[in-house]
Amino acid sequence: MSSTVSASPRQRWTGLAVLVLAVTVVALDATVLSLAIPSISETLEPSGTQLLWIGDSYSFVLAGLLVSMGSLSDRIGRKKLLLIGAAAFGAASLLAAYAPSAGWLILARALLGVAGATIMPSTLSLIRGLFPDDRERATAIGIWGAAATAGAALGPVVGGVLLEHFWWGSVFLLNIPILLLLLVLGAWLLPESKDPKPGRWDVLSVALSMAGVIGTVYAIKEAAAHGVARWDVPVAFVLGVTALTVFVRRQLRLETPLLDVRLFRDRRFTAAVLASLIALIGLSGVVFVTSQYLQLVRGYEPLRAGMAELPAFVGAVVGGLLTAWLVRRTGARAALTGCLLAMGLGVGMLGWLQQDTTYLLLAASFLLVGTAEGVVYTLGADLVLSASPADKAGAASAVSETAYELGTALGIALVGSVVGSIYAGGLVVPAGTDPAAAARAGESLGAAVETAHALPQGVAEPLLASARESFTHGMNSAGLLAAVLLIGAAAMAWRLLRGLDTPTSAVAEVAEVTAATAVEVPAPEKPQNPQKSEKVDA
Repeated sequence: MSSTVSASPRQRWTGLAVLVLAVTVVALDATVLSLAIPSISETLEPSGTQLLWIGDSYSFVLAGLLVSMGSLSDRIGRKKLLLIGAAAFGAASLLAAYAPSAGWLILARALLGVAGATIMPSTLSLIRGLFPDDRERATAIGIWGAAATAGAALGPVVGGVLLEHFWWGSVFLLNIPILLLLLVLGAWLLPESKDPKPGRWDVLSVALSMAGVIGTVYAIKEAAAHGVARWDVPVAFVLGVTALTVFVRRQLRLETPLLDVRLFRDRRFTAAVLASLIALIGLSGVVFVTSQYLQLVRGYEPLRAGMAELPAFVGAVVGGLLTAWLVRRTGARAALTGCLLAMGLGVGMLGWLQQDTTYLLLAASFLLVGTAEGVVYTLGADLVLSASPADKAGAASAVSETAYELGTALGIALVGSVVGSIYAGGLVVPAGTDPAAAARAGESLGAAVETAHALPQGVAEPLLASARESFTHGMNSAGLLAAVLLIGAAAMAWRLLRGLDTPTSAVAEVAEVTAATAVEVPAPEKPQNPQKSEKVDA
């Protein structure tokens, strides 16, 4: 059992409010920068590659450290690590706000990722300790999931409000008062929780997990952007995959592993992790490019662009809060699969978006994607917790969060690279343009807009028209690609969850699925009632 003191109902729900505050600020930071990209491009003048790293260095580092920090929270205390992370997050926010160059901003975003990795798994694992009752925990996870997805969806709105009145660094200074409140309330209201017999923290496993995740994702990102001809791409991929392979084998041998990889034998756990990963690849990449589309193609001011993405925030809140009700009505399998398909439909709608398309189409896409993502994220987190032992909640929660952050990073990298490639290939630079200016315009749409300001009107106007058209074509292709990924994720989830719940099961009841329904090795499964199996499979 975890060393958690039994809390009263009032303590549980006030503690949840503090955890919601924590997860909101971390989720907000993942997307609040999206509307600031044009302003950053003008002020710091990053290259196209640096622009992508500004966007995804936070998520890369966060994903690389989540498993390690989740396991560490089980050992030293989830509350303690949460408060340490909150303080570090505030310090890194100050560094990011006043970064003098693109390189400094990338470094600051990476440090924010380190701090964020200590916060995210602690929040979910503390919920496991605060709410031992399955049904109460389902409601708490629904609220937590709504806060996480809503924080990510609200990022562009908050960023738009700040950028309307302040410089781009203000999106980071916003974190400071929230984190101060979190430190005070967290120290006062949250109970401590940890594994009473955690074993030693294996430093070699920490290094292997981080090297494997970052190496593999870096290789995928650079291959999508520049191809595999560069020597560092295959080298990083081989090193990353090798590190992950050694990591898995080491975990199987250790008496107290950093991550119990045997959890993946449970199909609920595997389906939840993969669904979250693929869903975020599609969602985050599209959010990254649509924020630029609204400002640089449609000409919206930052505040208006943020408000244009508000339907995603509303949908995320509704989806997270309605997850338990939906699963009681349809079952976890149908809810997860159906919402992945709905996300695919919403993202796929961007494939038909043009420069002058009515906003109603974009609003419908945002609302559908936000609502479906709220359900996918919340249900995925509940499935992960239900399939894992209570004492290992930190490490198991970290796997769920790793999928979320890896999906975010890969989405920005892959979708951003696809858009960038199509943009560069389709851009037509007017004759007579200075070669240096032409090369700069080919790096990104933001660079083209900035370059056009210094060119004569007769050259600037056709350059901008071509740049906007090429970017829109790239966004169309990215939307369709993301839709295909989400449809594939829906098929995968439907297959993995086959026979694991009935059409009337609730989110909380997923925890009561017997061990016989999981994929056990080597113990055989108990025989099921053939009539019941036929009914479920139908």
